[in-house]
Amino acid sequence: MICLACMQPLIRAINNHLASEFQASHAYLAMSIWLREKDLAGFSQYMLQKSNEERGHAARMITYLVDCDAEVELPTIQAPQRRWDSVQQLFDQVAEMEREVTASINRLYSMAEDAGDRSASSMLDWFVDEQIQEEAEARFVRKRLRLAGDNAAALLLLDQQFLEGTALAFVKGQGAEGRAGG
Repeated sequence: MICLACMQPLIRAINNHLASEFQASHAYLAMSIWLREKDLAGFSQYMLQKSNEERGHAARMITYLVDCDAEVELPTIQAPQRRWDSVQQLFDQVAEMEREVTASINRLYSMAEDAGDRSASSMLDWFVDEQIQEEAEARFVRKRLRLAGDNAAALLLLDQQFLEGTALAFVKGQGAEGRAGG
């Protein structure tokens, strides 16, 4: 078993990462509200789901910390941006946020490996896989929005696909096995 004192830098880093998860949840909630105000219920529903997922990610890390008898430090969250020039700009921000979260997870993983903390590495394995999916979704949505361009009908069709839950069927169907195989 790894001593708690040896884990302190990793524990501190995980606590710092909680801010990223909670901030993303808060930002995604603001995006959901903005999209709803624009009568884009499908996109809004999707971003609300993403907001809830981010809180779930934080809860997963909190569980790990508590199970390790480590202190959990809940972060202060800044008020998120509330307006965007376009749906494309909003999803560009989503993609950037997901890249930042991926970089943070990768740093945590490196720290866990350097510390020889297999339990932390195991916990973070799930996050590595999750971030592959998160970034794939963000890229897919951005590409679809670029194809839609300024065409309101195309934007509404994509919004309807999100409302029906079919917009990301292809991306979600490409699990780790599908990506690794080709």
